Amino acid sequence: MPLSLRMTMRPARRFQPVARQHPRGFTLIGLLAWAILVGMVGYLAVRVLPTVTEFYTIQNVVDRIAASPANTVPEIRASFDKQRQIDATISSVQSKELDITKENGRVVISFAYEKEIELFGPVFLLIKYAGHSK
Repeated sequence: MPLSLRMTMRPARRFQPVARQHPRGFTLIGLLAWAILVGMVGYLAVRVLPTVTEFYTIQNVVDRIAASPANTVPEIRASFDKQRQIDATISSVQSKELDITKENGRVVISFAYEKEIELFGPVFLLIKYAGHSK
């Protein structure tokens, strides 16, 4: 037989049992659990972020006033009231709640307040904020 016509014979394939593979991906219950978790974190962030923004706004206002040439307590309180009128996000602290002292010849303005956030039903989140000028 010529070499080109010769067929090679392969051994017959035997079927081996397929190893059981672990399922991949999300199950419906797993997907729902993640959706609920992400939803709760998002809801909490939406409720808390405005209070954090307000705190940093108050902190910046207090730092600016402490660095300004206003030295008397009434001047500092009046300056804070003006800033409150300009920036409508400040609603938790009033000028009469500021603690104004002098340390080492410089004015230090301190403030502290609590913010109660209703989450759902009878569940509330209480956050205590405190700060002082630099």
